[in-house]
Amino acid sequence: METKTQKGGTNKRVSKKSRGISAGIVILFCLIAAALIYFLVFGQLSNFKINSAVGDIAWYKRFVWLQNADSDPINLLGTIYKGRVTVVMIMTLLLTVLVLSVERFVALGKAKGAGNLINFVYDVKADLKKGNITGAEALCARQKGSVAAIVDAGLKKYKEMEASTSLTKEAKIEEIKAEFEEATALELPSMQENLPVIATISTLGTLFGLFGTVLGMISSFGALAAAGSTDSVKLSAGISEALVNTAFGIATGALAIITYGFFTGKIDNMTYAIDEMGFALTQTYAETHDK
Repeated sequence: METKTQKGGTNKRVSKKSRGISAGIVILFCLIAAALIYFLVFGQLSNFKINSAVGDIAWYKRFVWLQNADSDPINLLGTIYKGRVTVVMIMTLLLTVLVLSVERFVALGKAKGAGNLINFVYDVKADLKKGNITGAEALCARQKGSVAAIVDAGLKKYKEMEASTSLTKEAKIEEIKAEFEEATALELPSMQENLPVIATISTLGTLFGLFGTVLGMISSFGALAAAGSTDSVKLSAGISEALVNTAFGIATGALAIITYGFFTGKIDNMTYAIDEMGFALTQTYAETHDK
């Protein structure tokens, strides 16, 4: 957070720029990466049954979409490739979750600060009981991060209210509480950034998986109907290709749910620490000041 001085000498607190990276940019790059993996890794001829040795083919032609060869998969990578464009979409979501998880882990680590959060809260409360506001501010400077910035804002307002003679004790306590709440409201969005995207992917991953499965089943049964006879081998292959989408989708959704729960838990811990410090500030002022 930072403050800007307005006309008349009053300070208005404004939020810092976002600490995170844009989810839209992440999704775009993950889409490109997913497409490259799909075509260059899953689409290699070595993953399919062909009539000639792969070693006899030029390196820049060793991909199934460049050859008029039998494209029946012979391993899992080939089977995944047969999942078609839905695989690319699900892989995009999966990569997005992984990238945003790393980004949130780093961002929330910075928000927590340099030291142990529980010890920080304990030490600041101890300084407050002693009336050592300067010492508490020094702890905030060492801790850094969003939590320390919020506590520091409250401490500055605490000192300002101690020097004020124009307000009643109750009004001063309300001023400290309001400053703490404002600082929290400005910092909290930066902690929660990109988490709604991860929460959305937890549902989208599963839905895309089911969508790909339905498309695969339609294609498989359509091919059997056109052939006019039942081919158990082709039917089994078609079903396995369709279920690849389901597996990918469920894995993506599960990962998104796990990471979302993990990061919301970390934010809750920081929020509890902030609430505890806000209560400690107002209680300390109420108990140690007559006016």
